[in-house]
Amino acid sequence: MDLRHILLTTDLSKDALRAFEPVLSLARQTRAKVSILHVVQDLQATPHGAPFAPAQSSPSLPRDIEKARVKLEEICAPLTEGLDVSLHVIGHADPVLGIVHFARDCGADLIALSTHGRTGFRRLALGSVAEEVLRKSPIPVLSFHRPEE
Repeated sequence: MDLRHILLTTDLSKDALRAFEPVLSLARQTRAKVSILHVVQDLQATPHGAPFAPAQSSPSLPRDIEKARVKLEEICAPLTEGLDVSLHVIGHADPVLGIVHFARDCGADLIALSTHGRTGFRRLALGSVAEEVLRKSPIPVLSFHRPEE
C-alpha cells in the first residue's frame, strides 16, 4: 500500500490522543500528508409548527465549530511540527458519515482513529463511532484500542 494521505480523526478527548503519536510517527516515516479531522455533530431539528419543513441546523453550529477549531489547533500545535498537516473541523448530522465522506473527498489512503473501549450498557446507549466507521468505510481503517487496565 502506497501511503500518501492519512486521515486522523479526533473527538478532542484524551482517549482520541492515543492515535496521534503512532500515526504522526508513521507519517514522518512515509512522508504522508496528514489531515486531522474533528466532526461537530449538527443536531438538526424541524422548525416548531412546520412538521413538513426541512430540518434546520442548530443556530450554535458555527460557534461550536469555531470553539472546536481553536481546541484542535491547541492540541495539534506541539505534535505536528515538520509534518504536512492540515486541520479540519466540519459540522455533520452523522459523525460517522462525516468522517467517511471527508476521507473519500480528500483522497485519504487510510483513516486512523481511537476507540473509547466502551462495553455493556454504555456501548449500547452511546454506540461506537469507530465501529461504524470500520463498517461503512471503503478506505482502510486503523483503530487504536484502549489498553487493558
